[in-house]
Amino acid sequence: MEQQISQPVQQPAVIRAAAKIISYVFHPLFLPTYVFFWLLARFPYEFAGITEMSLFARKITVFWMTAFFPAFAVFLLWRLKFIDNIYLRTQRERVAPYIISMIFYWWMWYLARNFTDQPTALKFYFFSIFIATAAGLICNAFFKISMHAMGVGGLMVFAILTAFYYQVYLGADLSIVLIITGMVCSARLILSEHSNFEIYAGLIVGALCQLIAYWVSQ
Repeated sequence: MEQQISQPVQQPAVIRAAAKIISYVFHPLFLPTYVFFWLLARFPYEFAGITEMSLFARKITVFWMTAFFPAFAVFLLWRLKFIDNIYLRTQRERVAPYIISMIFYWWMWYLARNFTDQPTALKFYFFSIFIATAAGLICNAFFKISMHAMGVGGLMVFAILTAFYYQVYLGADLSIVLIITGMVCSARLILSEHSNFEIYAGLIVGALCQLIAYWVSQ
């Protein structure tokens, strides 16, 4: 059943433009790539066993498998008239993209489990986005859960768990992630893309899936 979203007070054009930019920059498809580069910057010693060429190929693979191919699949669905637009504003339009993304995320998790030359944190992160996509697909049958909120909810908990896992102080990083989480969720509300419930549900599902992935991966 499609859920009706109450229309909030219309925000000024400049605020809506900023909200759109934030939604694009921190789109859930880009978050795995950001995570990979963040781990590379914060824990370079975890990549010590990989050559420069292999590391470059790994960067391209993460982007292509978690961002480009899922986005391209949505584009093809739109061009083939299976969905009305690329913004996936209805629950029906989100079913196929959820399934497609789930396949790519499962593959990245499968690869991460067998790589010994990259951070262990990537294993539970890729597993978390795989199960979060599956959870999102299930929730989508009942309401339009926020993909953006699931993404940043998982990202926030991932940053916290990574600090615990490596026993390092990441105060500045955690503060930035927390700000990003608030900005993204606020942006989705400003653009009237989701209700409060859909945003909170996304945050909770993303966070829980990250906790489950961390616990299972230990």
